[in-house]
Amino acid sequence: MEGMDVDLDPELMQKFSCLGTTDKDVLISEFQRLLGFQLNPAGCAFFLDMTNWNLQAAIGAYYDFESPNISVPSMSFVEDVTIGEGESIPPDTQFVKTWRIQNSGAEAWPPGVCLKYVGGDQFGHVNMVMVRSLEPQEIADVSVQMCSPSRAGMYQGQWRMCTATGLYYGDVIWVILSVEVGGLLGVTQQLSSFETEFNTQPHRKDPYPLGARSTVGEMKHAQSN
Repeated sequence: MEGMDVDLDPELMQKFSCLGTTDKDVLISEFQRLLGFQLNPAGCAFFLDMTNWNLQAAIGAYYDFESPNISVPSMSFVEDVTIGEGESIPPDTQFVKTWRIQNSGAEAWPPGVCLKYVGGDQFGHVNMVMVRSLEPQEIADVSVQMCSPSRAGMYQGQWRMCTATGLYYGDVIWVILSVEVGGLLGVTQQLSSFETEFNTQPHRKDPYPLGARSTVGEMKHAQSN
């Protein structure tokens, strides 16, 4: 089943099984990371709680619970449409991050799927956007309205597709952001938006058609002589 081929380091698992930490958030985060963000935090907490917060036992319980007959949707990341490599954006600037994704499986996606923020830097308050169900091999663009951090630097966040039942699937897709004073990306997007709006506005009608314009010019020239 897609996303289930997680190579668990026995030494790492032993350390966590003997950790005895009372910080449940740490265990939830590590459980989620080991599963490749396949399960949401609430699901991780469920399996950890049923195994008395033993990480190794919780991982085993999760795989015992998951049926190989469950059909998991497939999604492949195609490319970044905006915020490509080498592009920068000024601090505290609104921008739109767009990814191109594909249903790389043989079945249509179920209804109610969405793209969800799963880790790293979030870039604003939006943590989920609904995505229409794609047919097999269909490609679509998914956009999220974001805002750059107030300080210059490199930032990154991770997003994943998720079913209505909370099952994550497909590639982890990233937003990697270079925040620089004088960055041009935000300005470029704003100018592009202005140009689109300008081009959709009704233009004033030229009082002189092209042929009449030359005639008027000749008359003015004759009057000046």
